[in-house]
Amino acid sequence: MSVQVEKLEKNMAKLTIEVSAEEFDAAMEKAYQKNKGKITLPGFRRGKAPRKMIEKMYGAGIFYEDAANELIPGAYSRAADECGEEVVSQPQIDVVQIEEGKPFIFTAEVALKPEVTLGEYKGLEVEKAEVSVSEEEVDKEIERERENNSRMIDIDDRAVQDGDMIKLDFEGFVDGEAFAGGKGDDYPLTIGSGSFIPGFEEQLVGAKIGEDVEVNVTFPENYQAEELQGKAAVFKCKVKEIRVKELPELDDEFAQDVSEFDTLAEYKDDVRAKILERKTDEAKNQKQSKVVEKAVANATMDIPDAMIDEQVRRMADDFTRRIESQGLTVEQYMQFSGQTADQMLEQMRPEALKRIQNSLVLEAIAKAENIEISDERLDEEIAKMAESYKMETDKLKEIMGDYEKEQMKSDLAIQAAVELIADAAKEV
Repeated sequence: MSVQVEKLEKNMAKLTIEVSAEEFDAAMEKAYQKNKGKITLPGFRRGKAPRKMIEKMYGAGIFYEDAANELIPGAYSRAADECGEEVVSQPQIDVVQIEEGKPFIFTAEVALKPEVTLGEYKGLEVEKAEVSVSEEEVDKEIERERENNSRMIDIDDRAVQDGDMIKLDFEGFVDGEAFAGGKGDDYPLTIGSGSFIPGFEEQLVGAKIGEDVEVNVTFPENYQAEELQGKAAVFKCKVKEIRVKELPELDDEFAQDVSEFDTLAEYKDDVRAKILERKTDEAKNQKQSKVVEKAVANATMDIPDAMIDEQVRRMADDFTRRIESQGLTVEQYMQFSGQTADQMLEQMRPEALKRIQNSLVLEAIAKAENIEISDERLDEEIAKMAESYKMETDKLKEIMGDYEKEQMKSDLAIQAAVELIADAAKEV
């Protein structure tokens, strides 16, 4: 096998790959063995017709496609390794010569990893983020914890009030006729949530359990069901249950229940410290993002469209896996979102480009700064991963291949580059 490289515009290249006539003939024989059982020829039992007889009857090219499919993946993979270029896209394959007794020749058009010319990346100016925690933020955090520890109380000695959680039966009528989708039994509703048509929930305030109530409303002009838009409706309702949320008292006992502290004051101090820690981390991440963005803006590189296409494909694959893990298909998601697959992919392109630019620039910075990740540093990271997966470190090392370890080193070098330019930035 031989490979020739022709450089094209915008970091594209065409690999011309030639496979020997002997390899092509072996692929033809493999294609014949694979397909002969499917071919019937007069005078021969199924699967017993000689290859030459089949080619004479159906044409010399009957096995060409299967032979090409047999050869191309391996030949392309070897050519990509041998060509001395870093390929960053899937190949566009075009068969140039396919004929028995001759070498099999095909081309693969691919994107090559672009070179990056770095601009200024040290001493970049970024706006300083002021980190502080207000009493209101502490109170909100504690209030959320109270909500998480609340309990539901059944109410049977009063009428519905704003904020109550009720169950009700209802049926809606327009011009005296019931309409589709207008009926519900044991429907859960929080009064004041705005879940129903404007004016509906307010008219249930004051209703008692078991009492029949008529609610008069008008459907909005932009209501989702066109046949109901702007129509006056009457809902016959019956409240079946009233419940309220009871929050725990905000005292030392509450602090002891939800934390390791004995007093409410100590618990509040801990909440304040954790909010400060979170906001400090967020500020650090924002600073790093801004510095990377400026370093990318100062660099120059020519990114081929095929490289962006490849990144979009990976992002789409990740998105598909996330959707499927939630029990949905991509087709169902498209129906819910009203998007087409092409629209979704197009929306991913800006983020794909940004990820490529960030990665290329940070790799170039790591190289310029001679950032190298030692085996000891890699071992530390693997140990952290093993702990999070609740595995033994040595066992995780056995599972990981050389490629995964090198990828981890690359990721750690990029993160080190981020930290380097962030630490060198000037906060103004």
